[in-house]
Amino acid sequence: MPRRHIRVTGAPEAPLRAALAALRTELGVPASFPPEVLAEADRAAGAPALPAYDATDIPFVTVDPPTSTDLDQALHLSRQGTGYRVRYAITDVAAFVVPGGPLDAEAHRRVNTLYFPDGKVPLHPPALGEGAASLLPDGPRPAALWTVDLDADGRTVGVDVRRALVRSRAKLDYARVQRQIDDGTAEEPLALLRTVGQLRQRLEADRGGISLDVPEQEIVEQDHTYELAFRAPLPAEGWNAQLSLLTGMAAADLMLAHGTGVLRTLPAAPDGAVGRLRHTARALRIDWPHHVSYAQLIRTLDPHLPRHAAFLQECTTLLRGAGYTVFRDGALPAITTHAAVAAPYTHCTAPLRRLADRYATELCLAAVAGTDPPPWVLAALDALPGEMAAGGRRAGTVERACVDVVEAALLKDRIGEVFDGCVVDVDDRHPTVGTVQLESPAVIGRIEGNPLRLGERLRVRLTQADPAPPKVRFAPA
Repeated sequence: MPRRHIRVTGAPEAPLRAALAALRTELGVPASFPPEVLAEADRAAGAPALPAYDATDIPFVTVDPPTSTDLDQALHLSRQGTGYRVRYAITDVAAFVVPGGPLDAEAHRRVNTLYFPDGKVPLHPPALGEGAASLLPDGPRPAALWTVDLDADGRTVGVDVRRALVRSRAKLDYARVQRQIDDGTAEEPLALLRTVGQLRQRLEADRGGISLDVPEQEIVEQDHTYELAFRAPLPAEGWNAQLSLLTGMAAADLMLAHGTGVLRTLPAAPDGAVGRLRHTARALRIDWPHHVSYAQLIRTLDPHLPRHAAFLQECTTLLRGAGYTVFRDGALPAITTHAAVAAPYTHCTAPLRRLADRYATELCLAAVAGTDPPPWVLAALDALPGEMAAGGRRAGTVERACVDVVEAALLKDRIGEVFDGCVVDVDDRHPTVGTVQLESPAVIGRIEGNPLRLGERLRVRLTQADPAPPKVRFAPA
């Protein structure tokens, strides 16, 4: 599920740093790894289990945000007859982590990487997550190498996954990739990212799938002051995301065919949830004719426009209810699809940052090999959905609190100012309490006052902005 990411460019000011430090303490976020975990990570970094298959001749590259060092995926695209071959290397965390050891236990305790505006709390120690297991361009790495063959329309015609030794040639960022593709200087393996990405986007539209281009909330400096704004994703980010979706769909199909697996599932959104969004769209002056479906509308939105960015943030409410579904021994679950993907799907492409992906990878390797999954995978499978749900709740709490801290810190000197806003949520039991989305700055806050109507446009006055504990409050002006 896309979340409300917030990013601070440069070093945050001291009060904001202090508020974020206090938030970590309040939420009980682990400050460091236990000594025995760090010791095992150091040992594993120097002696991973290496695969027999050598694929270091394939010139992989990674495409990530410029400051990222925990690189899970590397890609190489090529033409294959009239179609295409997608090679997607996913770091092999199981080559470093011994089941039942201190590293494994700590990963089950943390479940996923937690992101703060001024840094992250990683799932794995930096010696692995930002070093020996990360697909950095400084030497060979063990990986799960996916090979997905596509026809001329981008449809999957063949899938393979095996352990392999790979080597990334370059660490690229989205802006650089976008620039090279746009000006025609990208070599074919990179230039095909647009070709394959757009083919997959068309297929997504055909099957009724939805990829939300949810903008980040970003702190930008203007005239020696700081302002919150939305940063729209680049097209290259969407094309790259399609490769991850492609792999997750292929992985789900493999596990379903083999009879044992873990899926990422999401039921269809209830009609009432879509109806609430229609009210919000009307208030934000977004034209949504009744004959146009939600999926069709999403593809017409421009995340560069503040009104559209605000609406895309609210669209993530339709993704509530996503979870992990385990099945085994051929007994398939009642729901096997993810409503936003409009197909069976699983998480398998971010094992450095998400616990479940390591298990999905092992299940897929076993499915292709025609063997039983490893006993340590089967032993952990039933508890995995609960662990991931708890980790997801923790991540959601962190992300919401971070947004509150940053918004309060930036608004603390603007008490009494009036802004244009839109009511995006109303408490069913208390109609005078709700949530307001400002058009500018990119702030979402609690509003209390007169009876509120969902989707109502109104002028609001900032009444409170306290960074610690974080609290932003508005009232009708």
